[in-house]
Order: sequence, then structure tokens, then C-alpha cells
Amino acid sequence: MSSPSPKSPEQSDKSKKYDRQLRLWGDHGQKFLENSKICLINATALGTEILKSLVLPGIGSFTIVDGEKVSEEDIGSNFFLENDSIGLSRAQVATQCLLELNPDVRGDYIDESPEHVMSHTQDFFNNFTVVIASALPEKTLIPLSRYLWDAQVPLLVCRSIGFLGYIRLQVKEHTVIESHPDSENPDIRLDKPWPALKEYLDSINVATLDQRARSQVPAVVILYYYLSKYKEFHEGNLPKTREQKNILKKMIRDSPIPDENGLKILEENFEEAIHFVNTCIHPQTVPSNIQALLNDDSCINLTQNSSPFWIMCAALRELVQANGTLPVKGSLPDMAADTNSYITLQQLYHKQAQSQAEAVYRRASQIARNLGLPQDVITENEVKLFCKHASELHVVRGSCIADEYERTSLDLSSYLEDPDSLMFYYIILRGLERFISEFNTYPGQFDDQVEPDVLKLKGIISKLLSEWSCSHVLRDERVHEVCRYGGAELHSVSAILGGCAAHEVIKLITHQYKPLNNAFFYDAITSNSATFCL
Repeated sequence: MSSPSPKSPEQSDKSKKYDRQLRLWGDHGQKFLENSKICLINATALGTEILKSLVLPGIGSFTIVDGEKVSEEDIGSNFFLENDSIGLSRAQVATQCLLELNPDVRGDYIDESPEHVMSHTQDFFNNFTVVIASALPEKTLIPLSRYLWDAQVPLLVCRSIGFLGYIRLQVKEHTVIESHPDSENPDIRLDKPWPALKEYLDSINVATLDQRARSQVPAVVILYYYLSKYKEFHEGNLPKTREQKNILKKMIRDSPIPDENGLKILEENFEEAIHFVNTCIHPQTVPSNIQALLNDDSCINLTQNSSPFWIMCAALRELVQANGTLPVKGSLPDMAADTNSYITLQQLYHKQAQSQAEAVYRRASQIARNLGLPQDVITENEVKLFCKHASELHVVRGSCIADEYERTSLDLSSYLEDPDSLMFYYIILRGLERFISEFNTYPGQFDDQVEPDVLKLKGIISKLLSEWSCSHVLRDERVHEVCRYGGAELHSVSAILGGCAAHEVIKLITHQYKPLNNAFFYDAITSNSATFCL
């Protein structure tokens, strides 16, 4: 009778609850999420949709700042509000509904306008990980933007009106360790193996192995053996061109010894070795984008205000200067081989990665001490993760929204030359915000004012284009369409945009994946979207 299969380890309730997202950003990413504090300004349909998509994965806490009461318009667009909520505090009702989604999350609200909070509560916004502002008027947005820029608190501004959606991310500096590239080649270092790896690889003569041993040797060993033979006949050079790599592939493909029937059978591990020729045979160099980070002024001229990221970069820089390469990742892809051979090879890579990470950790700790920083400012686990993903490091340095709004010139001509570019929505939205500031209402909010408001909005947009020295003229139907919306939100548009915005906030919180830089537009009529760096 066959023995029962081993029982898989029991998952905790938390792991079961958040299983799918833990596969995306891991336990360490989830910890960042659970320690985060989010502030939402204005519980509009879009604002609550963003918070919904942050409460469900388990942010630590949120606070809604909104002095408005629930109106009939809110009931028509906001999934969380019902008829019996009309006249009640919008911040309070939205908070109560959102807290029902996840008991792990804490929530609070302030039933005051953001202008009142900014003027009466000093440093209120400094306590948040990210601030989200929905449908915020220009006169409030500019001072808030300036304040958060100086406080180095990320700000996400968004607006949903009719079939149009907009996200603008403001972040002074954001560092990413795990950018999760779409494709990544195995890091096996066969061009310059370190001494322990070279000794192991040189000890195996693939050509003299018997049939059983041939089928069990890892593909990395096979590839190294034939790569060494190739280099003997090519002055020690690696194959670079397609033709040269085909020569190496042919050497591996022709290696089997004919069996008793005269057939040459190529084992699975040899097929893997041929596949690795395209992805694993290249000289080890430091990518230009990583070298740029290591040469960055923030990496070279450290201060007491330097973040752990830049301190680790400084320690990594010294390792790269000494070795000429980034640390070994320490992991191997799955491959056909017997267990002992694979584990032996895997341990060689793991030990080398661990040794290099320890060296970076010791140096980073020393740098931190020299700067007068606490001993625990950098942890060993952080450094191990940093070294493992050293080839993925990324830094975003954004621009201030207040500077953008106060700028007298903006180069939009190159974008507007394309008739299908969504950049014209940016111009319309800027005109819309200026209209709201001047008239304290949305254009077209009242049926009998649609046509007069079209003329007013066109005049404002023309003035903006003149300020930016842009001669382009927007088509009348585009301006008229925005006025027909009358400031209304469509829940379906807000739901899509809310999911997109929540993704960007999660990227900021977890320091994983590259965030938006810096504006995103969504046209629900054509289902098109576009990003621009303003």
C-alpha cells in the first residue's frame, strides 16, 4: 500500500486571508502595508473606491477628511452611500462602510473641510504614509502640494468627471528595491565563476560520464563544460553573436554517444543547457542604470538624513568597485538533475550570495555608525533583500504639483501634434479647475447654463494656452463634452480609476514595482489610457 502524501504546513488565518497578495509582495511587503497610514481628502465616489482597494488588502489605518454632507448626487455615484445617508456627514458614513470590509483595518474621520484642517492643525498631514486628494480645488491643492513636498509625504491627486479620469502622483524621491521586471535571466556567472564554483565545475568532466550520470548532471555544469571547450578554440572569448552561440549549441547537441541502435538521444538536462545558451552566456557588467545610482550624489555624499537605501547603496558601491560585479542573487532555476547534484550546486550559489550580503551589511552598519545613526537603522534582512535585487534598484524623483500649476510655460506642443493624444484632457482639466476656482461651481452643473459655461471654459482654456505659449486650439466638441458632464461622477469610471490609483499607492507603501511617473489619463469613451511626465 502506498504511503500517504506529506501534509502541507498549516497556513495561519492571516496567510489564508491574504494569500494571493502575499504572492505578489511577500510578507515584508504586507508588513509595510499593515504599518501604513492613509489620508483621504474628500470621500467622493473615486476617493472611496481607492480606499476600498486599500482596505481590502489590509492597510494599517485611514483617516477621511471631508466637510461635505451626503447629497443626492453622492447617492447616484457612490456605491457605499444609500438614501438614508442623505444629510449625514459624508466622511462618517464612508468611514463606517469601509470599516465593514476588513476588521483588521482602523479608520477615523474628520468632519471638516481640508482648508480648515490645514489652517488649524499644524503638521497634521506629516503623520501619513500617503495622502490622497480627490476632486480638490486648485486654491487648496497648491498649498497642500507645497506643504507635502517639503514634508516629503507622497501625494496622489485624482479626479473623475463623466467619462474622464485623471491621476497625478507627486513624490519627491521614492526608492524601489524590488521592481519585479517582466523578464529576468538566471544569474549563474559562468563567464567568471568565483573560486569555489570554478573548482566544483572543473571537477566534472561531462564527456567521460556514463549514460546514467549524464542524465543527472545539472544543465549549468554541462553548459560550463562546453563553454570552456568553446573558449579554447576562440581565444578565450565568450560567444556573442547568434552565429557564435549556434556553434556552442551544436557542440552540446552533438555530444551524445550513439546507443546500440546508432541513435543519439539528447537528455532533458542537455536540452536545458542549450536553452541556457541564449539567456546565461554574457559577460557580467553593472547595468548603466545601476551604475548611475552608485555614482549619484546621494550615494557618495551621505549625511545623517540619508535613508537606509542610500547607505546600502554606498556599501554596495564599494563591493562593486572591488569585484567589478553586483552580488550574486543566490538562486538557481529548476533544472533536471539528481537531488544531490542540484543541492550541491545550489548551496554554492547560496553561500556566495550570503557571504557578499554579509560584507555589504557589515560595511553599511559601519557607515551608519560613522554618521551617528542608531545601530538598528539597517537590518541584516534588509541588506539580504537589497543585494538579491541589486540589479532591479530604481529611484523616482518627481516634480511638485504646485510648481506645475504656477509655471508660466509648459511645453505641450509635441504632445498635441498627435490628434489622438490624451494630453488635451490635461488642458481641459486645468481649465476645469480654474473655472471651479473662479465661479465656485462645475461648468454645466445647471442645465440652463451649459452653453454660457462652454464659452467661459473656452475662454479660460485659451488664456491657459496663451500663458503656456501654445498656439494649439482645442476642438469645441471636447470642451462641450466636459461641460455636459456637469461635474457628475460615473461609478463605473471611478471604480476603474480607483483600482489603478490604489495600485500606485500600494507601490509607494511597499517600495515594490515602479510607480507612475507622474500623470495618468483614462478616456472611458474609447477605453484608452496614457501616461505623461509633466
